[in-house]
Amino acid sequence: MSTDDVYALMARSQELPYGEARTVLVEDALRRAEAAGDEVLAFHVRVRLTDAYRYGGEPVKAFATFSRSLADHDRDPGRFDETHSLLWQMKAIVSSLTLFPEIPLDRAYSVLDDMERRYKAGGHSLQAVYHYRNVVARHVGDGSADEWYAKWRAAERDELSDCEGCDPTGMARHLVEAGRHEEAFEIAAPVLNATLRCNEQPQSIQTALLPVYLRTGRAEQAADAHRRAYRVHRTRLADLSDIAEHLEFCAITGNEARGLEILQRHLGWLDRVPSAHAEMQFCAAAALVLGRATAAGHGAATVRRPAADGRPAADVPLAGLRTELAERATELAGRFDARNETSHQGDLVRAVLGAEPVAEFVPLAAHHRRPAPAAAPAAPPQPVPDEDLSGETDLDALLDIADARRTHRDIHRSIAAWRRFDVLAEKAEPTPLQKARRLDGKAVEHAVAEEWAPAASFLEAAGELFGELGDETRRHRVLGRLGAIRVRLNDQRGPDEMITAAEYFTSNPTGEGDATSALLRLATSYVELERPAEALATLDRVDPDDRPGSAGEMWFVRGQALLWSEDPEGAVAALRRSAEAARAGDDPELVAAPVLLLARTLARMEGGPDDEVIALIDEGLAVLSGPSPMRAAAHSERGLALLALDRPADAVADLAEGIAGWAAEGLHEQAIHLRVDLAAAYLSTDRHLEAAETAEEALPALTAPEHAGMERRCRLILAHAQKGLGEEHAATLFTSLAQDAAGEDQHDAAAHFLYEAGEVLSNLDQDAVAAERFAEAAEAYEKAGDPYGVVRAGRRRSMSLLWSGDTGEAVTVVAAARAALAGLPPDNETARVWETALVAFDEARILAQAGRLPEAVSTATAAVDGFAALDQTEAAEEAARLRDDIAAAMKQ
Repeated sequence: MSTDDVYALMARSQELPYGEARTVLVEDALRRAEAAGDEVLAFHVRVRLTDAYRYGGEPVKAFATFSRSLADHDRDPGRFDETHSLLWQMKAIVSSLTLFPEIPLDRAYSVLDDMERRYKAGGHSLQAVYHYRNVVARHVGDGSADEWYAKWRAAERDELSDCEGCDPTGMARHLVEAGRHEEAFEIAAPVLNATLRCNEQPQSIQTALLPVYLRTGRAEQAADAHRRAYRVHRTRLADLSDIAEHLEFCAITGNEARGLEILQRHLGWLDRVPSAHAEMQFCAAAALVLGRATAAGHGAATVRRPAADGRPAADVPLAGLRTELAERATELAGRFDARNETSHQGDLVRAVLGAEPVAEFVPLAAHHRRPAPAAAPAAPPQPVPDEDLSGETDLDALLDIADARRTHRDIHRSIAAWRRFDVLAEKAEPTPLQKARRLDGKAVEHAVAEEWAPAASFLEAAGELFGELGDETRRHRVLGRLGAIRVRLNDQRGPDEMITAAEYFTSNPTGEGDATSALLRLATSYVELERPAEALATLDRVDPDDRPGSAGEMWFVRGQALLWSEDPEGAVAALRRSAEAARAGDDPELVAAPVLLLARTLARMEGGPDDEVIALIDEGLAVLSGPSPMRAAAHSERGLALLALDRPADAVADLAEGIAGWAAEGLHEQAIHLRVDLAAAYLSTDRHLEAAETAEEALPALTAPEHAGMERRCRLILAHAQKGLGEEHAATLFTSLAQDAAGEDQHDAAAHFLYEAGEVLSNLDQDAVAAERFAEAAEAYEKAGDPYGVVRAGRRRSMSLLWSGDTGEAVTVVAAARAALAGLPPDNETARVWETALVAFDEARILAQAGRLPEAVSTATAAVDGFAALDQTEAAEEAARLRDDIAAAMKQ
């Protein structure tokens, strides 16, 4: 069997992240190397397989491969010569031996002693040895951990020390366990902003610092560390214990919903845990999350547990799952403690299970708010006592006070008067008229609470009683309001009742504006029913002298009706008059509705939003007091306007506030599209993490057919955000978007998305797969009739093939890209020269790698000439350096 297959498999494995797929390739390579009888090659593959097992979430398998590799090395160090790799791997073997309770602890101490002997023999610092003696001591709860920590800190670092990120991570963990949080922060601070190349960084140090941030008043840094680190951990089975720390973080910071989301995503991993210790940590932290969620009033919820080993998938109640996981964590801790002959692991598990919140709520994003507890039975509204009515004993006077105050929007004062009336009515029987007026008041109380059905019942009862008393004015007042509520309840009787009331008052004017009130109420309901013509006809009947103070409301309703009539210009004129009338009134809050609707209307007219729109929204927000749907809408509108004005950085705060406002009102539907807009704003300001997190929040709600366009936009935003974060999943998203576009014969879009996928994979050094995507992109560009795209995708494909080790195919593909230059349009000489120079530059690199140096020099020279002709000085200089390097190689 040829060893070429082994090298090919290893090359392919290097392009994959650690995990099952990569491990399978390395295992196959080892089998082929052994079958070929090449012991040295098998040794080198076996060393790589130890790493694959460790980082891929199967550390128990690493024991056998490491032991065999170390034995081969000891047998013939000159032949099996990966001394540094083996000494490095010893560190991981030591820590891994502590993770399985069935492995005697003496094994870990034995490897530590062997490690110290080998390090001394090789002239290496013992810094790493002290580090891992500290790891074992901390695992068992041995007081010697402090001594080893001191030696570790004092010893000189060398090439076998953990990397500049992992070393302070371990130190921080020691200090956290000792309660020395500020010292832990000081240890870690110097590397927090460093560029760390280690497979375990920076996510490991970010995770280790979660308790440090929380206990030193750095809540924002804690939230940021959680979000950044968990994004990396969530794809790695080997990081299950780190994920447990993020579960605990969510549980103690009021983020139970986020904790449940994480638990749901990883619950199935318990069926293939990397180690018993990781299982114990995850079970304990998950049980804590479940307990906190239950305490927050969500105990009736369930978690979906995937099928495994004959166990069917099922929705598991939180309480039952919590009990199961807590028992499993406790049982595993007992096994570790029995092995270690201490109680330390059990103490840690008990501490997690009983952990109390460190903060009431740490928001993980600008639009996050503390979730509301589960709804309790509604309590009756309580009056706000602003004056003492205890001295008033006249029932009619109290009802008059209530009616007057509700007219002036002082509903809490009306409630106080009604409560005093109820107290007196227990001792003195009210008259029928007083009873009817009180029924009317009860309807108002329920209407204020948006309890429409009981409000309608009380109005109906009040109307009947007023009718029996012959009080037609009050009966028709009640009838008009009853009709409006019935419209809200989709009761067909509503419009007719309002018409009856309006006809009565126009025929029987009261001098108190009842006709205007009835007509405005009817017109408003027509608008709600999307019957604008009838609304406008009703408004035309309003006598401006009947209730002069109603002009603002009348013009506002007219503006709404004109919008439904598709007359935006007329609506703008009406809304401007409404705003002017409201500004002249004595209630500033009445300005909000017309100016905000005017702003919304102007923003959607040709030309889009402008400075006037922003100023109008500013005015509306300035007069609104307290949270409300209108305030949420205003922030939403201003955010969208700023986004349309290409001010995404300014839009972020408003969009976030709008989402939070809708969520606080329980109106989650209104926030669905807004989340996508917020993600777009984050992306436009290069805040890739926030963009990705927000898009991922939005996607699950975009499953309905009517959301298809928004769902695709959200996936595109997420793909670009993940590309910015260097996440592999971006390539998958771009590929899926390309498939969608191709299915609709949008070949230009499909080509663009495939090219993006190729770039993502190329940036991640997954060059063989990147070459496939660039090839698909070139085909799509051909279908789209884009010759520039064909050239660029072909050129990028050739370079990906070169980097993947397929130089021969790279030569063929770059030659095809050069041939495709002939298809470029002749009317854009600058673009033709630029693309030709780029192809020449990359072709020179490929030819040089293929050993065709004279041709490479000639092609590089052509690249220099092309770039120079366009005055692209930097590109010309780079091409000249390439030419000179190749020429120098020819002389050697």
